[in-house]
Amino acid sequence: MKLHFLDRTDLQNKSISVHHNTYPNFLRVWHYHEQLELVAILKSKGTRFVGDSIEQFNEGEVVLIGKNLPHLWLNDKSYFKNNPNLTAEAVAIHFKEEFIGNAFATAPEMKHITALFDKAKQGLKFTGNTSKIIADIKELQHLNDFERIIKLMQILNTLWVEVDYVKLASAGFLSTFNQTENRSLDKVYSYIFDNFKKPISLQDMAKVAQMNPAAFSRYFKKGSRKPFSRYLNEVRVGYACKLLLEEKYNITDICYESGFQNLSNFNRQFKAITSYSPSDYLKKHSSTVK
Repeated sequence: MKLHFLDRTDLQNKSISVHHNTYPNFLRVWHYHEQLELVAILKSKGTRFVGDSIEQFNEGEVVLIGKNLPHLWLNDKSYFKNNPNLTAEAVAIHFKEEFIGNAFATAPEMKHITALFDKAKQGLKFTGNTSKIIADIKELQHLNDFERIIKLMQILNTLWVEVDYVKLASAGFLSTFNQTENRSLDKVYSYIFDNFKKPISLQDMAKVAQMNPAAFSRYFKKGSRKPFSRYLNEVRVGYACKLLLEEKYNITDICYESGFQNLSNFNRQFKAITSYSPSDYLKKHSSTVK
């Protein structure tokens, strides 16, 4: 899929734009934008692409997409056959992280909202009963500008405090890493993202962190909640997913371009992390978008 930048800036210079859309099918464009996007799916089903995540979606779904994260809601093929009984309906809210101003955004009372936005860089699907959240999202379109800001703040607060979520895109899909609240690991993550295409050993990372290997291993696992080797493989597989979606390279080339040294290990790690072989992952993608 070719990636497109879409300008979601509100034409009336509003901090928040709310669109209640009803179409025969959703926009069939793999895209990203500077604004965060909160989406409530009211009708239709199909396949949701967020970064390297490919999952089925149904009505009643609520998802928060971080800024510059590629995404696409692709309806099932039946929605492209001019069936008057099938419609794709959703409410989409677009806003920037600083929509209430930088002073408010950096206030201590806003720390949890900032954390929500940070996690949304991977895309968040909210689970459980979302009916109340969807009702609140639909209400936004009927409010004046000031009321809309207050209501969106309440929705975001509820999403953080009361609603469970799952992350969609892998950390490896992101072009930069800024997900952790442990800022002391930034140097380590930066090194991984700059060098994951090359062989990286535990000893190499220990030198970057200025620790001995055993101490670094414990430190990294505590900060990232997974072993270093697992995280490195997730980064490489996430990048491999990105290349597969672009359909520019064959699987063997992607294996080496992603930092793996042999095809058998690449296939093994890819399936362990995504539950698909690279060829099955590509077939799933190809059969969905064609």
